[in-house]
Amino acid sequence: MQGKIIKGIAGFYYVHVPSEGIYECKAKGIFRKENMKPLVGDDVEMEITHVKDAEGNITQILPRKNALIRPAVANIDQALLIFAMTKPEPNYNLLDRFLIMMRRQGLECILCFNKQDLADAGQQECIEKIYKDSGCHILFVSAEKKEGIDQLAAVLHRKTTAVAGPSGVGKSSLVNCLQKGTQMETGAISEKIARGKHTTRHSELIAVSDNTYIMDTPGFSSLSLFDIEKEELKAYYPEFEPYETQCKFMTCAHIHEPVCGVREALGENHISKVRYENYVTFYEELKEKEKRKY
Repeated sequence: MQGKIIKGIAGFYYVHVPSEGIYECKAKGIFRKENMKPLVGDDVEMEITHVKDAEGNITQILPRKNALIRPAVANIDQALLIFAMTKPEPNYNLLDRFLIMMRRQGLECILCFNKQDLADAGQQECIEKIYKDSGCHILFVSAEKKEGIDQLAAVLHRKTTAVAGPSGVGKSSLVNCLQKGTQMETGAISEKIARGKHTTRHSELIAVSDNTYIMDTPGFSSLSLFDIEKEELKAYYPEFEPYETQCKFMTCAHIHEPVCGVREALGENHISKVRYENYVTFYEELKEKEKRKY
């Protein structure tokens, strides 16, 4: 039988099998010998040991599409970053850090702005202008009014999506909206997962429907970019690319160099000032980190 690991705690792995339910499994000793640890998100083969108690053993980890380091999870297709349009105002510095972190791990990003019902058209226009050339799919929704939920569900369909965002933006409400109406047998499963010895907070996949999963990650307030080099940074800004051919130097950092196509485009409002200023902030952070190394 094949399924997907949706949670792993204290040596137990909870494997979701579409149309069947969730099995509590242990991993065979062979994985320890091969120094391969099952991850949340792994597609696995398993054998059933107790049908009534829905228990089994994982016998094989199927080939991984990818394996992320933070959080430690496998086979993620895309990232969904949820911010509020207002109350609180979007923290663009934090948002851009997240985009860089996810793109470093090869993931496409969807930007989802909640609380559309509390914002005005001008706020939406401003956000669209900042991120229109960032290479991200942008959605505006309202969990409160249940607006835009169908469009959001459509971009998540048949994919495994990492969901993140700061606290207070309505992330939990949106996740709840996505789960409404699903036919999953969640009652007994939740009880099994919530037993005393299995209560630690870990990454967890939520089955929204068969073959559609979302992974909720804890709210965050800051992300370090300290694991990349400053020269790499510009590669994570797709909007710079069309103008880089007009730079005098191939190694142009787009900050102080003469004849810089990116800064010329910035001056002509072809590149978002917000995005560019965050780029400069991050570049300086990475430069400082380099100095401290020596």
